[in-house]
Amino acid sequence: MNIYDAIHRRRDVRAEFTGAPIPQDVLDRVLTAAHAAPSVGLSQPWDFILVGDPAIRRAFHGHVQSERAAFAATLTGAAAEGFARIKIDGVLESSLSVVVTYDPERGGPTVLGRHAIADAGLYSVCLAIQNLWLAATAEALGVGWVSFYRETYLRDLLGIPTGIRPVAWLCLGPVTHLEPTPDLERHGWRHRRALEAAVHHDWW
Repeated sequence: MNIYDAIHRRRDVRAEFTGAPIPQDVLDRVLTAAHAAPSVGLSQPWDFILVGDPAIRRAFHGHVQSERAAFAATLTGAAAEGFARIKIDGVLESSLSVVVTYDPERGGPTVLGRHAIADAGLYSVCLAIQNLWLAATAEALGVGWVSFYRETYLRDLLGIPTGIRPVAWLCLGPVTHLEPTPDLERHGWRHRRALEAAVHHDWW
C-alpha cells in the first residue's frame, strides 16, 4: 500500500474490530513507525502505554459510556436521534489499547524550536499518532481514537505521573473491513468540506 492509499483508506474504527491478536512483529513495526515521527527539538515527548488488561479496559469503557450519556443529554431532536445511532468506541472489541502521552519536560528546560510555540511538543505527539495510524492501516489493522473521557480519570486509572498528559486512547487491532466512508458522514452527522473551501492564497 502506498502512502496515498493509506491516507485515504484510514478510518476511525468503532464497530469493525475482530478481537484477533496482533502479531508481535506487526505491533513492533507500527510502534516503530510512531516512534519515528518528527518532534520539536528532537524531544520525542511521547510514551506509549499498551493496555491489554480486560479489567482496566472495562473500567475505562464504563467511564466512556458515562461521558457519552453526558454529551447525549445536551442534544435534542434530530441531533439526539442521530447520535443515538453512532458507536463511539471499540474499547472492548479491539485487540489492544494504546494510550499515547505527552511529557512537556522531555528534552530539558530549553527545547529547540518550542520557545515561541508552547504547543509544539503536543503537535509532535499528534504526528506520532498519525504515523501509528497510517502504519496500522498499511498493516491491515484498524485504529479508533476515543475522545469521550476526562484526562484526570485516565491519569488516575493508569497511574500516569502528574505533569504527563494523556493525549489519546487508541483502540488497535485487526478488522473485518474499513468502511469506504467515515462513520460520521455515513450517519449524516457531518459532511466533508471541499478542498477548495480550505485553501487560501497569500492571506485569509
